[in-house]
Amino acid sequence: LGKDSIKVDLVLECFTRKYTQFSGRARRKEFWFFQLAYVIILILAFAVDWGLGSYEEVDGYGVVSTIAYIALIIPGIAVAVRRLHDTNRRGWWFLINFVPIIGAIIYLVFVCLRGTDGENRFGPDPLAK
Repeated sequence: LGKDSIKVDLVLECFTRKYTQFSGRARRKEFWFFQLAYVIILILAFAVDWGLGSYEEVDGYGVVSTIAYIALIIPGIAVAVRRLHDTNRRGWWFLINFVPIIGAIIYLVFVCLRGTDGENRFGPDPLAK
């Protein structure tokens, strides 16, 4: 249970204590486990919509999935900004996602990079804990 509980704790922390925390750093494990939880939650929300009959095929969303998506926007951006901070980049780099294709590729490279060793301008190394 030791390593598995750490993964769950990282995700739960993103949804609770760090829900709107844009400062500090997030290690890769925290970022990617949040992304996994994000996808699972949205799949479950779409499944509930489909089961309730509230899924609109034309629009591609339903009531529950819309609520889930809106609830996950802020923590999703927050963990992305903290991840960029870990690579010693400002959170504004998140906006590169709005550049078609190449922006998403650059962003993906940034979030996959190893964080800076030791303290950087955004805080202490999250791996040092």
